[in-house]
Amino acid sequence: MQEDYLAKWLNNELSDAELLEFKKSDAYATYKKIRNTSARLKTPDFDTETAWEELNNKREEKHTKVITLSPFKGFLKVAAVVAVVFTGAYFYLNSQNETFTTQFAEHTDIVLPDSSEVTLNAESKISYNDKNWDNQRNISLNGEAYFKVEKGNTFTVNTNQGSVTVLGTEFNVVHRGDFFEVTCYEGLVSVIYDEKEYKLPAGNGLLAVKGKISKTKATLNGTPSWLQNESSFNSIPLKYVLAEFQRQHNIEVDSKGVNTDILFTGSFSNTDTNLALKSISIPLQIKFTLKGNNVQFYEENTAK
Repeated sequence: MQEDYLAKWLNNELSDAELLEFKKSDAYATYKKIRNTSARLKTPDFDTETAWEELNNKREEKHTKVITLSPFKGFLKVAAVVAVVFTGAYFYLNSQNETFTTQFAEHTDIVLPDSSEVTLNAESKISYNDKNWDNQRNISLNGEAYFKVEKGNTFTVNTNQGSVTVLGTEFNVVHRGDFFEVTCYEGLVSVIYDEKEYKLPAGNGLLAVKGKISKTKATLNGTPSWLQNESSFNSIPLKYVLAEFQRQHNIEVDSKGVNTDILFTGSFSNTDTNLALKSISIPLQIKFTLKGNNVQFYEENTAK
């Protein structure tokens, strides 16, 4: 019955009563969405007159026997074309990813389809398949994000360096170039890095800088410092610290005058630029010059 209704609906041949009954079916919403998407597909230009002329020429040259198709066979050809278009449209609709990005000095909160929450740090990006979310809770991340995951089936965060898998917990993930860090604040997370698995219970973290792995600690049931507008570091090379300063304050950094491999331990404000610059420079005994939207760091004994 539904197949008959579908064919008549596509040709606008349904009576009012049949249309009302068809709209009540479970498949109607899907068919309607597919037809709307199919309507937006652009067909290639086709010169009918030229094609007809070429066909007549070939018939005269080869005396091709003409076979007349019955109306039913013609209907089957149309149905086949419709089926192909519908199938393509269906997979098109179900392969679209939701994507969220942030710029310099910007954070954003995202609620996922299962009510899990993501807070995206500056200059970061996540994407996921909204249509298939109930079957596969997978997210791709480039940058930094804090996750509060609702309990359910496996929830996976994928990056180019490693992946993090949980069932329901709170954790932070950073992936920026050759810097990769996962911190678990609640529950238990499984981290795959360099084809090895690491189990991180609450209060523990894993840090990988240029492939060198170390374990870190975090406050139980806490949150990452950047959610409180502060960036914190523990023995991290200065180049990553300055990159985060640039990201949070949207200020161009010139660090050619300092050794960016020295380790920095401390914090800086994500909202007060001058305070942040002092928090970085004073412990390392380096100087800075801020002009407009540019800051230059240099050694303390270097004349400027």
